[in-house]
Amino acid sequence: MSSRVVVAVDSFKGSIGAAEAAARIAAGWGAYRPDDDLWLRPMADGGEGTVAAFAAAVDGSHLMPLTVRGPEGSVIDAAWLLLPDGTGVVELASTSGIELLGERRTPFDADTFGFGQAIAAAIAHGVRRLVLGIGSSSSTDGGVGLLTALGVRFLGGDGLQVRPGLRGLPDIVEVDFTGLLTLPPEGVVVLSDVRNPLLGAMGAAAVFGPQKGLREGEIDAADDALAHLALLLPADAEAEGAGAAGGSGFALLAWGAELVPGAPEVARLIGLAEAVAGADQVITGEGSFDAQSAQGKVPGFVADQAAAAGVPVSLIAGRIADDADVSAFSGTRSLTVLAGGAEPAMANPARWLEVAASELAARAAD
Repeated sequence: MSSRVVVAVDSFKGSIGAAEAAARIAAGWGAYRPDDDLWLRPMADGGEGTVAAFAAAVDGSHLMPLTVRGPEGSVIDAAWLLLPDGTGVVELASTSGIELLGERRTPFDADTFGFGQAIAAAIAHGVRRLVLGIGSSSSTDGGVGLLTALGVRFLGGDGLQVRPGLRGLPDIVEVDFTGLLTLPPEGVVVLSDVRNPLLGAMGAAAVFGPQKGLREGEIDAADDALAHLALLLPADAEAEGAGAAGGSGFALLAWGAELVPGAPEVARLIGLAEAVAGADQVITGEGSFDAQSAQGKVPGFVADQAAAAGVPVSLIAGRIADDADVSAFSGTRSLTVLAGGAEPAMANPARWLEVAASELAARAAD
């Protein structure tokens, strides 16, 4: 008897995109259960793959290429997406994201200027609305870089622009908003994959700073620098998502944007709820499933959708952390475990995704 299987996975960061990951899972499942009806719904939550998810879901969308200043200052090729209704979709991951640094980490100097350049390009084109994905950031600059690209001047005691990145935040004594670009007519919606505030134990520096290269002894100083910035910008540092992308959420709130959870917005666009409602099985996943994955990220959101529809859901992840709660899933597979280590899993994710899906299909048939 055939079943409908919905595959709704995020990208496996640094190794394989969401669309290709979904295709490989479908191939692995189909090799064991060829009569099943596979519905592929590649997902994103505001991070890497957000532009690709919108491009796949919206007919008539166009990639708009440009060059921007990358997170460490080099010129990189990027693109934003123009939708048929005049909406522009811009992704931080492809302009100022952590994957652009490879194995390097520059926690004090990386910034979001390139992201701001892409936003400015979309505004110059005449978009009516902006949708911004802000996951996968490389910096903790409080969004100063992106606001600088949008026309704000952050001045030190000498009257000159402060240094880029986290390094320059403590030197700001004046913020000049006179050159700030106005929002497009229908506003700006920001898709965030986290709900953290800007400051404190759950803030941008404490929670996300280490993955961007901040050492334990540097986190308090980074939090102090962000607290200094919070006194100078007209936004609520305690707002949900203000700490997203190293404080970029806070900066965008100061510009007048609205922060919303990313996964529900993408899910609405691709018709995820309708697909899941008629499914017999759902498969979700991402590169690293940990304690934060239930807080606004794709697997947690998809699991909630499946639970609401009374459909079992399985998880495939590059790695499943020891602190992860997997109680919502009827089955789980870790590519790292299957491959015998992180390095071989990363080297050939397509193969191990197929293996993982085949194992889950065999389990479903029992």
